[in-house]
Amino acid sequence: MLKILIPNNNINERKYIIDILLNEFLGLKYNLEIKNIKNYEIILENGNKVIIEDNFFNKFSKELEYLNEKNIPEKMEFAKNEFIVEDDIPIIYGNDKVEVKKNKIVCGIDIFASSFFMLTRWEEYVNKTRDIHNRFPAYASLAYKNNFLDRPVVNEYLEMLWNMLKKLGIKQERKKREFEFILTHDVDVTYKYTSLLSGTREIVGDIIKRKNLVLALNNFLNKILAHLKLKKDPFDTYDYLMDISEKVGLKSYFFLHSSSSAKQDINNDKYLKKVGYKIKKRGHYLGYHPSFDAYNNFELFIKDKEKIENMIEQKLDIGRAHFLRFEIPTTWQIWEDAKMKWDSSLSYADKEGFRCGVCYEYSVFNIITRKKLNLKEKPLIVMEGSFTTYQPNITPQEMKYKIKYLINKVKKYNGEFVFLWHNSSFGGNWKKFEYIYEEVLNDKSF
Repeated sequence: MLKILIPNNNINERKYIIDILLNEFLGLKYNLEIKNIKNYEIILENGNKVIIEDNFFNKFSKELEYLNEKNIPEKMEFAKNEFIVEDDIPIIYGNDKVEVKKNKIVCGIDIFASSFFMLTRWEEYVNKTRDIHNRFPAYASLAYKNNFLDRPVVNEYLEMLWNMLKKLGIKQERKKREFEFILTHDVDVTYKYTSLLSGTREIVGDIIKRKNLVLALNNFLNKILAHLKLKKDPFDTYDYLMDISEKVGLKSYFFLHSSSSAKQDINNDKYLKKVGYKIKKRGHYLGYHPSFDAYNNFELFIKDKEKIENMIEQKLDIGRAHFLRFEIPTTWQIWEDAKMKWDSSLSYADKEGFRCGVCYEYSVFNIITRKKLNLKEKPLIVMEGSFTTYQPNITPQEMKYKIKYLINKVKKYNGEFVFLWHNSSFGGNWKKFEYIYEEVLNDKSF
């Protein structure tokens, strides 16, 4: 068993990140001791030692003192050493020093504080930059500014740490992992044409905004045919999605959404039971997609959740926030208090990649109460709308390349690739991109 010694300040934060990296991620057994020391020390069974320099938490003697935007690095460097698995490795906190001796390795990269920064998202608590939906945007993040948002940097730190432990002769085996493709669908709107007025805004937009009369006529014709039951509703893609999933040996997760007073919540609740029954009958999974304003409102979160559960006659304990609206640490705490098992909201709406810097599920941490929660985060890696809505000039070929690039990154670390494609993202304005869905899933490489 390993012995881990930590400095005697910011103890909850240190305990949390060590538990995540060494226990949850690597599956190692250890005893932890708090000492009046300067750096982290990992002592192996044979007496050899890895010293991780503390280049962050020792600067803050008071609890929560670190929570200040000035403590986010302005400029970052990238290091090279014999233990990394990529061409270089980002240094969020620390320096590029690596001293290798027979019985000891001293590492200047503060692996623990750097990983804590990414996983807890405390960056988003202190940086108040927000978009029109009150979301922390990708462009404001350290990872985006320093060009490593497309890298699971915490996984890179983890591999570096493991390789140092191996160099010194660790006896324990690490946890075995296999690549997993997790396919999810946010059901923002169950059906497109549920009344005489539904769909008319898009048709008007085709004429006035997009100046595309052909598209407007096509959408009008689809609306008429759907009302006459002569053609399937464009958003009724559930059987298609489940067919494709089953074809590649997967089960899909469908996150159901309910209407509310916000204009972004436009679902017609009377169809939820029908959709839920169809999905349950085929053995796929149902989850919760809270309303637009529920991300920081516990009462609304519970109210909407119970409404959907009563409709579909099933308890829901997994899901994703609508519009990816998220507030650190409030939203995680709401999900925890509602006894949810896992959330999968943490990708940026405006950019694909590793918002949490990791492709493993992990237990989250409330930075204000300083407590590890039971709730797990399954970071979302790709949402189709991040390309089609927020990168308007992207071509389908570029989109497909980027998705496959990220899939291969996750494969390298035997992680979870969480993919979101809405049931409503086919046809119409999505037409030129819709083929990508099947191509990605039919790729024989996974």
